[in-house]
Amino acid sequence: MAERRLDGKTVAILATDGFEEVELTQPREALEAAGATVRVVSLKPGEIQGFKHFDRGQKVPVDLVLEEAMSETFDALMLPGGAHNPDRLRVEPKVQAFVREFFRAGKPVAAICHAPWILIDAGVAEGRTLTSYRTIRRDLVNAGAEVVDREVVVDEGLVTSRQPSDLPAFCAKMIEEFAKGRHEGQAHLFAEHEARPGGSAVNLM
Repeated sequence: MAERRLDGKTVAILATDGFEEVELTQPREALEAAGATVRVVSLKPGEIQGFKHFDRGQKVPVDLVLEEAMSETFDALMLPGGAHNPDRLRVEPKVQAFVREFFRAGKPVAAICHAPWILIDAGVAEGRTLTSYRTIRRDLVNAGAEVVDREVVVDEGLVTSRQPSDLPAFCAKMIEEFAKGRHEGQAHLFAEHEARPGGSAVNLM
């Protein structure tokens, strides 16, 4: 039986249509095995469509619509990848605000593959060390992040990985960081960034 390091914790998985199936289902299984209550949060009620690369995969039920979700009811946030899913989420002001609240509160966040795109538009990528899928690394560098090519990177409660083959390492570090709870460094870095001129994220849509 898995060590239940996350008993009593509630984790939000934020996703929409086009998520990479295994990047949602495998972390969710790992979180639940560790004792967490997991809620899938999305832009719409019902179900969201997963993909296995370019092919349709399984649909996943939505537990909570973003408009009704409150970040203070969650202990941590997980962002799955897939090219279409984060590209759709990143332009939504409510997504940007929801993500920023986790960083402001110093709560741990895990993002894999294309999901760090969301961090750019939420205004929380600058000054952070992370990794991602190779095709979006230039975007992250342009946003002021330090990007490295490793299977998993941890920076003050922010856990990132590159692709589905990194999932074992990603899930292990995600659980480790989520179990630690609030990260003072995460909140401090966010406050420093927000205090600088132009530090707040701007919705360009």
